[in-house]
Amino acid sequence: MTVVAVVGPTAAGKSDLSIALAHALDGEVVNCDSMQLYRGMDIGTAKLTPAERRGVRHHLLDVWDVTEPASVAAYQRLARAAVDDILARGRTPLLVGGSGLYVRAVLEEFSFPGTDAGLRARLEAELAAAGPAPLHSRLARLDADAAAKILPSNGRRIVRALEVVELTGAPFAASLPEPTPHYPSVQLGVDRDPAGLDDRVDRRVDVMWAAGLVGEVRELERHGLRDGRTARAALGYQQVLAFLAGELTEEQARAETKLATRRFVRRQRKWFRRDPRIHWLDGAATDLTGAALAAVRAAAR
Repeated sequence: MTVVAVVGPTAAGKSDLSIALAHALDGEVVNCDSMQLYRGMDIGTAKLTPAERRGVRHHLLDVWDVTEPASVAAYQRLARAAVDDILARGRTPLLVGGSGLYVRAVLEEFSFPGTDAGLRARLEAELAAAGPAPLHSRLARLDADAAAKILPSNGRRIVRALEVVELTGAPFAASLPEPTPHYPSVQLGVDRDPAGLDDRVDRRVDVMWAAGLVGEVRELERHGLRDGRTARAALGYQQVLAFLAGELTEEQARAETKLATRRFVRRQRKWFRRDPRIHWLDGAATDLTGAALAAVRAAAR
């Protein structure tokens, strides 16, 4: 059987399509949104409520505490176990989310360079002491291609890239293999007109605020959110934390969340659009589910 991946930028309509496909294909959803793996991060990640899942079983939601750093390797093990279980029961796995590296880690033969606790600790200490800018400059000298693809503010990815470069002596990009399928799959990309998607992002952030995002962050702060290297940097959460710390007004936090999410959407689009295997669908189409099913059936021939 084939794994169906539903990918694309935030707010394009992936979740609604995945529910419709699960009902049509006797499927179950495997979450591929890196932030929906965290317990309690519900409103700010647009995690479907049990009612919104409409009886479709979902895997890999609420897996980690907010203090736990993200690990693509750990996610790969969990996701493949879920996919294998679904396949063994004769059902269709639907891999759904906008975290591109996580999608690749499941669908492709994808191994990860090792890590060195001492080296990682040294780099993270430098990050804490001086911020990401000096580390990004060092990465630019050692591996210009990697530096060009990593935001200068993304300390976690900069540290990982430097760790791989120092451990292997090879460019960070060399650790990402050429795609070799691990599962037969069809990848469906859901996107919308950029201006329309920006409007949907803005409305989604307003809905999150109205639904109680600030209260959710306050509660997670009591459970160690500020200590979670990955979780505290999530869109919306980092801005609300800045508001709670007095660094932004609430309206500034909301506006910055909208701006940061729109920028993130552009990076997601760029990541997924360079993959020629993805069959693109218009999230605003009147028969999105029908178009998606046609693509799945065509790929299965």
